[in-house]
Amino acid sequence: MQTSIPAILMRGGTSRGLYFNRTDLPDDQSLWDDILLKAFGSPDPRQVDGVGGTTSVTSKSCILSLSDREDCDIDYFFAQLSVEEAKVDYTPSCGNMLAGVGPYAIETGMITAQVGETRVRIHQVNTGGLVEAVVPTPAGQVEYEGEVAIDGVPGVAAPILLNFMNVVGARTGQLFPTGKKIETIDDVEATIIDAAMPCLIMRASDVGKTGYESAAELDADTSFFEFIEDKRIKAGRRMGLGDVTGQVQPKIIILSPPRDGGAITSRYFVPDKTHQTHAITGGIAVAYASITPGTIAEPMVNMSPDKPGPHFSIEHPAGQLHLSLTLKRTDEGVKLEAAGIVRTARLIMQGSVMVPKRLLSPNTSEDKG
Repeated sequence: MQTSIPAILMRGGTSRGLYFNRTDLPDDQSLWDDILLKAFGSPDPRQVDGVGGTTSVTSKSCILSLSDREDCDIDYFFAQLSVEEAKVDYTPSCGNMLAGVGPYAIETGMITAQVGETRVRIHQVNTGGLVEAVVPTPAGQVEYEGEVAIDGVPGVAAPILLNFMNVVGARTGQLFPTGKKIETIDDVEATIIDAAMPCLIMRASDVGKTGYESAAELDADTSFFEFIEDKRIKAGRRMGLGDVTGQVQPKIIILSPPRDGGAITSRYFVPDKTHQTHAITGGIAVAYASITPGTIAEPMVNMSPDKPGPHFSIEHPAGQLHLSLTLKRTDEGVKLEAAGIVRTARLIMQGSVMVPKRLLSPNTSEDKG
């Protein structure tokens, strides 16, 4: 016997997935893994029995609820599903899927739309981060049609501004969790940083790459992934995250100088595959590393911190990720106060997702099929 769970299928930025109201899921969160895996059709590289799109960026879910915090409207709880394993990771957040949180909250009546634009204050439950989303709502309804293009998504759509606040030390409480801006992991120099997302940053040239490879070219090199995974596990321990085997944090980033007019070139790993574009949270980590003297990133950056209202563009496999940085000059140098980005979203389908009814009860056997 199957049962229905209200859900919206939406593209957020360069990602896609199911958005749920937390009240429509069981109170027992231990049941969520099997429900989400069945909804997406995992584990299966084709995800033929669910709504997944066979990639990590199309195997994501957002569980939303009204926030009890005075400084936020919505609590956003993110889930990253594995495509080929029966695994759901709740430790990271997703900046791209954030673009759909405001529209979902308005479409479902959680937030009342204003005429013109509606500001939605979002608490990222997974990381503790705060984000303000500015959603276009002419005539008091979400507008998805527009003229903004983002690399990694065909066509154009209406702009959704995301302002990321208090991102420093999102997971560990410190920008540089080990207290060092550069350190060595098995003879490879690295910057270990925690800004919006804990990340291990290395020079592409130090790990045998140019940094300009396509995602497919990098994914084909299995020995490369074994090499950087070993570094990631060691970085996780140094950051105080313990044994990160099987987890998606910290993320891996390799950098090289820009060659297409951006500030820097980056390849971002999730972590067992190459991101087809670039995660927003990972982009914020790159930006923080890039403006901080003494890191791996800073010597490679083509950007002047003296420019007013600087835009920071990261070159990635499908184009560029554009961030707007709020910089403040202090006695210690330039400080990054906030990072904003324009994303787009599209409501693809609204209704219910069907799953076996037995998955909603704690007294039935787990479904792994």
